[in-house]
Amino acid sequence: MSRIKVAIVEDDAEFRQRFARIVQDSEQLELVGTADTARTGYALIERKLADIYLVDLGLPDENGINLIRRIAASQPNAAVMVVTVFGDDDHVVRSIQAGATGYLLKDALPEEMVGCIRALYEGGSPVSPVIARRVLSLFRSTAPAPGPSAPNPLTQRETEVLTLVAKGLSFAEIGASLEISQFTVIAHVRKIYQKLAVHSRGEAVFEARQMGLLR
Repeated sequence: MSRIKVAIVEDDAEFRQRFARIVQDSEQLELVGTADTARTGYALIERKLADIYLVDLGLPDENGINLIRRIAASQPNAAVMVVTVFGDDDHVVRSIQAGATGYLLKDALPEEMVGCIRALYEGGSPVSPVIARRVLSLFRSTAPAPGPSAPNPLTQRETEVLTLVAKGLSFAEIGASLEISQFTVIAHVRKIYQKLAVHSRGEAVFEARQMGLLR
Protein backbone atom coordinates (compact mmCIF):
# COMPACT_ATOMS: atom_id res chain seq x y z
CA MET A 1 0.00 0.00 0.00
CA SER A 2 1.41 3.41 -0.97
CA ARG A 3 1.98 5.91 1.78
CA ILE A 4 -0.17 9.00 2.22
CA LYS A 5 1.71 12.10 1.05
CA VAL A 6 1.54 14.93 3.57
CA ALA A 7 2.61 18.60 3.32
CA ILE A 8 2.81 21.01 6.26
CA VAL A 9 2.24 24.77 6.29
CA GLU A 10 3.15 26.05 9.77
CA ASP A 11 5.07 29.19 10.74
CA ASP A 12 6.08 28.13 14.27
CA ALA A 13 9.36 26.22 13.93
CA GLU A 14 8.76 24.08 17.02
CA PHE A 15 5.31 22.95 15.91
CA ARG A 16 6.46 22.49 12.31
CA GLN A 17 9.28 20.20 13.46
CA ARG A 18 6.91 18.30 15.77
CA PHE A 19 4.38 17.69 13.00
CA ALA A 20 7.17 16.69 10.61
CA ARG A 21 8.47 14.12 13.11
CA ILE A 22 4.99 12.68 13.59
CA VAL A 23 4.63 12.22 9.83
CA GLN A 24 8.15 10.85 9.35
CA ASP A 25 7.80 8.41 12.24
CA SER A 26 4.69 6.83 10.71
CA GLU A 27 5.10 4.02 8.19
CA GLN A 28 1.75 5.03 6.70
CA LEU A 29 2.74 8.62 5.90
CA GLU A 30 5.32 10.38 3.73
CA LEU A 31 6.40 14.00 4.22
CA VAL A 32 6.62 15.72 0.81
CA GLY A 33 7.22 19.31 1.85
CA THR A 34 6.94 22.04 4.47
CA ALA A 35 6.33 25.78 4.36
CA ASP A 36 6.48 28.50 7.01
CA THR A 37 4.50 31.30 5.31
CA ALA A 38 1.52 31.66 3.00
CA ARG A 39 3.90 32.67 0.20
CA THR A 40 5.97 29.50 0.49
CA GLY A 41 2.72 27.59 1.02
CA TYR A 42 1.42 28.72 -2.35
CA ALA A 43 4.67 27.55 -3.94
CA LEU A 44 4.24 24.19 -2.22
CA ILE A 45 0.70 23.87 -3.54
CA GLU A 46 1.89 24.51 -7.09
CA ARG A 47 3.95 21.32 -6.91
CA LYS A 48 0.75 19.31 -6.30
CA LEU A 49 2.55 16.50 -4.51
CA ALA A 50 0.42 16.07 -1.39
CA ASP A 51 -2.70 14.06 -0.64
CA ILE A 52 -3.17 15.85 2.69
CA TYR A 53 -2.20 19.39 3.70
CA LEU A 54 -1.79 20.32 7.36
CA VAL A 55 -2.43 24.07 7.47
CA ASP A 56 -2.07 26.58 10.29
CA LEU A 57 -4.43 29.59 10.24
CA GLY A 58 -2.14 32.12 11.92
CA LEU A 59 0.50 32.59 9.23
CA PRO A 60 2.68 35.73 9.45
CA ASP A 61 2.01 37.12 5.97
CA GLU A 62 -1.57 36.04 5.24
CA ASN A 63 -4.51 34.20 6.79
CA GLY A 64 -4.28 30.45 6.26
CA ILE A 65 -7.94 30.39 5.19
CA ASN A 66 -6.96 31.90 1.82
CA LEU A 67 -4.45 29.08 1.42
CA ILE A 68 -7.17 26.51 2.17
CA ARG A 69 -9.40 28.11 -0.43
CA ARG A 70 -6.62 27.85 -3.05
CA ILE A 71 -6.02 24.17 -2.28
CA ALA A 72 -9.74 23.38 -2.53
CA ALA A 73 -10.00 25.15 -5.88
CA SER A 74 -6.83 23.80 -7.50
CA GLN A 75 -6.61 20.29 -6.01
CA PRO A 76 -10.09 18.79 -5.52
CA ASN A 77 -8.59 15.35 -4.84
CA ALA A 78 -6.46 16.65 -1.95
CA ALA A 79 -7.79 17.36 1.54
CA VAL A 80 -6.96 19.96 4.17
CA MET A 81 -6.55 19.42 7.89
CA VAL A 82 -6.47 22.64 9.91
CA VAL A 83 -4.02 22.29 12.81
CA THR A 84 -4.20 25.44 14.90
CA VAL A 85 -4.60 27.05 18.31
CA PHE A 86 -7.74 28.84 17.10
CA GLY A 87 -10.89 27.06 18.24
CA ASP A 88 -13.42 29.90 18.13
CA ASP A 89 -16.61 29.76 16.08
CA ASP A 90 -15.48 32.26 13.45
CA HIS A 91 -12.26 30.40 12.55
CA VAL A 92 -14.02 27.02 12.53
CA VAL A 93 -16.84 28.13 10.23
CA ARG A 94 -14.59 30.12 7.88
CA SER A 95 -12.20 27.17 7.56
CA ILE A 96 -15.04 24.80 6.68
CA GLN A 97 -16.47 27.26 4.19
CA ALA A 98 -13.03 27.64 2.60
CA GLY A 99 -12.74 23.88 2.06
CA ALA A 100 -11.16 22.30 5.14
CA THR A 101 -12.50 18.84 5.97
CA GLY A 102 -10.56 18.20 9.18
CA TYR A 103 -9.88 20.41 12.19
CA LEU A 104 -7.44 19.62 15.00
CA LEU A 105 -6.02 21.70 17.79
CA LYS A 106 -2.25 21.72 18.15
CA ASP A 107 -2.28 19.74 21.39
CA ALA A 108 -3.42 16.59 19.55
CA LEU A 109 -1.39 13.49 20.40
CA PRO A 110 0.79 11.95 17.66
CA GLU A 111 -1.38 8.85 17.33
CA GLU A 112 -4.48 11.04 17.12
CA MET A 113 -2.95 13.12 14.35
CA VAL A 114 -1.88 10.06 12.33
CA GLY A 115 -5.33 8.51 12.74
CA CYS A 116 -7.05 11.71 11.65
CA ILE A 117 -4.80 12.02 8.58
CA ARG A 118 -5.71 8.46 7.59
CA ALA A 119 -9.42 9.11 8.19
CA LEU A 120 -9.25 12.28 6.11
CA TYR A 121 -7.47 10.46 3.27
CA GLU A 122 -10.17 7.76 3.31
CA GLY A 123 -12.97 10.28 2.95
CA GLY A 124 -13.81 11.08 6.57
CA SER A 125 -13.97 14.48 8.27
CA PRO A 126 -12.06 14.13 11.56
CA VAL A 127 -12.51 16.95 14.06
CA SER A 128 -11.16 17.46 17.58
CA PRO A 129 -13.89 16.73 20.17
CA VAL A 130 -13.85 20.29 21.49
CA ILE A 131 -14.27 21.63 17.95
CA ALA A 132 -17.06 19.14 17.20
CA ARG A 133 -18.97 20.40 20.25
CA ARG A 134 -18.54 24.00 19.07
CA VAL A 135 -19.81 23.16 15.59
CA LEU A 136 -22.86 21.32 16.95
CA SER A 137 -23.60 24.21 19.29
CA LEU A 138 -23.25 26.67 16.43
CA PHE A 139 -25.61 24.66 14.20
CA ARG A 140 -28.20 24.58 16.99
CA SER A 141 -27.97 28.32 17.58
CA THR A 142 -28.21 29.21 13.88
CA ALA A 143 -30.82 26.63 12.86
CA PRO A 144 -33.59 28.37 10.88
CA ALA A 145 -37.04 28.62 12.40
CA PRO A 146 -39.59 26.16 11.02
CA GLY A 147 -41.32 27.47 7.95
CA PRO A 148 -41.87 26.78 4.25
CA SER A 149 -38.84 24.88 3.00
CA ALA A 150 -37.12 25.52 -0.29
CA PRO A 151 -37.08 22.69 -2.85
CA ASN A 152 -34.31 20.18 -2.23
CA PRO A 153 -31.85 20.46 -5.15
CA LEU A 154 -30.46 17.01 -4.35
CA THR A 155 -31.90 13.71 -5.53
CA GLN A 156 -32.84 11.08 -2.95
CA ARG A 157 -29.65 9.15 -3.69
CA GLU A 158 -27.49 12.27 -3.41
CA THR A 159 -29.12 13.05 -0.07
CA GLU A 160 -28.39 9.50 1.11
CA VAL A 161 -24.76 9.85 0.07
CA LEU A 162 -24.36 13.24 1.75
CA THR A 163 -25.98 11.95 4.94
CA LEU A 164 -23.33 9.21 5.13
CA VAL A 165 -20.59 11.72 4.30
CA ALA A 166 -21.79 13.81 7.24
CA LYS A 167 -21.38 10.76 9.49
CA GLY A 168 -17.71 10.57 8.53
CA LEU A 169 -17.85 7.45 6.33
CA SER A 170 -15.29 7.03 3.57
CA PHE A 171 -16.38 6.78 -0.05
CA ALA A 172 -15.68 3.03 0.03
CA GLU A 173 -17.81 2.60 3.16
CA ILE A 174 -20.63 4.63 1.62
CA GLY A 175 -20.51 2.47 -1.50
CA ALA A 176 -20.72 -0.71 0.57
CA SER A 177 -23.61 0.69 2.63
CA LEU A 178 -25.62 1.72 -0.43
CA GLU A 179 -24.50 -1.27 -2.53
CA ILE A 180 -22.96 0.90 -5.24
CA SER A 181 -19.36 1.27 -6.39
CA GLN A 182 -16.93 3.76 -4.88
CA PHE A 183 -16.68 5.47 -8.28
CA THR A 184 -20.46 5.96 -8.34
CA VAL A 185 -20.24 7.51 -4.89
CA ILE A 186 -17.57 9.92 -6.15
CA ALA A 187 -19.77 10.84 -9.11
CA HIS A 188 -22.68 11.61 -6.76
CA VAL A 189 -20.39 13.70 -4.54
CA ARG A 190 -19.22 15.76 -7.52
CA LYS A 191 -22.85 16.46 -8.47
CA ILE A 192 -23.55 17.49 -4.88
CA TYR A 193 -20.62 19.92 -5.00
CA GLN A 194 -21.98 21.44 -8.22
CA LYS A 195 -25.54 21.80 -6.94
CA LEU A 196 -24.48 23.32 -3.61
CA ALA A 197 -21.68 25.42 -5.15
CA VAL A 198 -19.06 24.01 -2.77
CA HIS A 199 -15.60 22.46 -3.10
CA SER A 200 -15.23 19.99 -0.24
CA ARG A 201 -17.03 17.39 1.89
CA GLY A 202 -17.00 19.59 4.97
CA GLU A 203 -18.35 22.59 3.07
CA ALA A 204 -21.07 20.45 1.47
CA VAL A 205 -22.25 19.16 4.85
CA PHE A 206 -22.17 22.66 6.33
CA GLU A 207 -24.13 24.18 3.43
CA ALA A 208 -26.69 21.35 3.37
CA ARG A 209 -27.35 21.77 7.08
CA GLN A 210 -27.70 25.51 6.68
CA MET A 211 -30.29 24.83 3.95
CA GLY A 212 -32.11 22.30 6.10
CA LEU A 213 -31.31 19.42 3.74
CA LEU A 214 -29.74 17.26 6.45
CA ARG A 215 -31.27 16.47 9.83
